[in-house]
Amino acid sequence: MKIVKYLFFLLLIVVIGGAVYFGTKDGSFNVKSTKTIQAPVSLVFEKANDYKSWEQWGPWMENDPKMEINYGAKTEGEGASYSWKSEIEGNGAMKTLVVAENDSIIQEITFHTPIGDSSSEVYWQFTPTEAGATEVTWGMRGEQSFMEKVFMSFQPDDFNTMLRSMFNSGLNRMDELVQNEMNEYSIVVEGIKEYGGGYYMFTTTASKTSEIGEKMGPMLGKVMAFMEQNNIQQTGMPFSIYNEWDETNGTTIFSAAIPVKERIIVTEGDVLCGYMEPLSAVKTVLTGNYTHLQKAYEKAEMYISENSLLKDPAHKPFEIYANDPGNFPNPADWKTEIYIPVFKDLTSNHPIIEGNLP
Repeated sequence: MKIVKYLFFLLLIVVIGGAVYFGTKDGSFNVKSTKTIQAPVSLVFEKANDYKSWEQWGPWMENDPKMEINYGAKTEGEGASYSWKSEIEGNGAMKTLVVAENDSIIQEITFHTPIGDSSSEVYWQFTPTEAGATEVTWGMRGEQSFMEKVFMSFQPDDFNTMLRSMFNSGLNRMDELVQNEMNEYSIVVEGIKEYGGGYYMFTTTASKTSEIGEKMGPMLGKVMAFMEQNNIQQTGMPFSIYNEWDETNGTTIFSAAIPVKERIIVTEGDVLCGYMEPLSAVKTVLTGNYTHLQKAYEKAEMYISENSLLKDPAHKPFEIYANDPGNFPNPADWKTEIYIPVFKDLTSNHPIIEGNLP
């Protein structure tokens, strides 16, 4: 019986010692991860602000595709909430407490466990970079309960390592989701359309085709500044005219233009006034990033070929930028109208065209 007594006291000492050890062990934590995502702040912000998007990038949802999600009456902004049930990840809930639009978010996360609930603060910080990207920080801070400290002591990774790994996984998945959404596009060839023409202010330059994008913005800015300085009203969306195109050498001469109501006489400088006659053209609409313009032109050229249309050499191809990228942070929403002038009533297989006569 003495041995049992001794074992009992030994076990009691171990329990008391363990209680003292874990009870005095610091359980406070503040763990975070930071990632730079090549996207505007508003696109990254909405992924964290709207709980419905968490299904697409949340790291714990990747671990358990069968996780049961229940949303509150509100899923984004202050007061938004959702909860989950999972045999793998456990049960829990989140609620958004404070939101500073495109800047920061504070949320409360609660884990429901057999030994009781445990709540911590989740925080987000979004910082725009000079290059137009977003530095996003995702973190969590709080205090581990006694039983959580005991539980984590028997895990292969410490709590901070485990939490940081989860944040890194989530941010990487968020990045992938944002990039995929930004790269979405559609191309629609609308066929032959009539374009009314009109006056426009413009400036012209020679460029490598690969440098058109970086030159277009400053050129349009120069035209806009000239118009503001001279109180000239804009009457339509900006556009570009491709005066010459050398595919062999990868060069072009193009004009950046803005429509105006009437002819403007300019006596000096390189911002001039031009006029486009009414014309017929194959119209193609690209909805998406300008990087997909080449695909849109290829589709337009295919339409012209398949319908035996003849291009009108008296008029040059042009693009109208139908919405302002400044108002549409997601490039997938940008709209470009491409016009390739053609003869409306004359095709390449018409008998009067050389080589088509019997």
